Amino acid sequence: MSLPDIRALVPHAGRMVLLDRLVSVGEESLCAEIVIGERTVFCDGQGVGAWIGVEYMAQAVAAFAGYEARLKGSMVKVGFFLGTRSYESDCHNFTVGSRLHVFVQRALQGENGLGAFECRIEDAEAGRGVLAKATITVFQPDDVQEFLQGVKKGSA
Repeated sequence: MSLPDIRALVPHAGRMVLLDRLVSVGEESLCAEIVIGERTVFCDGQGVGAWIGVEYMAQAVAAFAGYEARLKGSMVKVGFFLGTRSYESDCHNFTVGSRLHVFVQRALQGENGLGAFECRIEDAEAGRGVLAKATITVFQPDDVQEFLQGVKKGSA
C-alpha cells in the first residue's frame, strides 16, 4: 500500500508544511521524514535550530490524525498543539544535509479530543540515535469553528 502525500494529511499550506514525506504509519504511530537543506524553512544556512523539532513533532501528530481521518472517510481537521512539559534535545541544530525521522506514538486519546503523544527525532543516516524527544499534548475539537466561537465568547 502506498502512503499518501503528507500535504494531504496536515491542515497547513505551502512552505508551512515542514515535513517532506511519510515513511510509515501504524495503528498507534507514524514516522515522517524531513531532509534539512539550505532552503528549508527556518534554516540559517548551517541548519535549523533544534527548538523547531517541537513543530516537526506537532506536524507529525497532525499527519497521524489526518491519516486516521482519511481511513474513516472524513476530512482532515485542524487541531491545536497545547504544549509539552519537557523537550530535550542532544544537539543545538539539525544540520544541513541531515535526514531526520520524526516518530510519534499515541500514548493517550480522550473522547473529548485531548491527546498525548510520545515523540522523538532521529538522524536517519548518521546512527546518532535520538536527537530530540518530548511528550506533546494536543487538542482536536469535533467542530473547530464552534470551538473558536466559544473561545471568542469566553465559554470554551
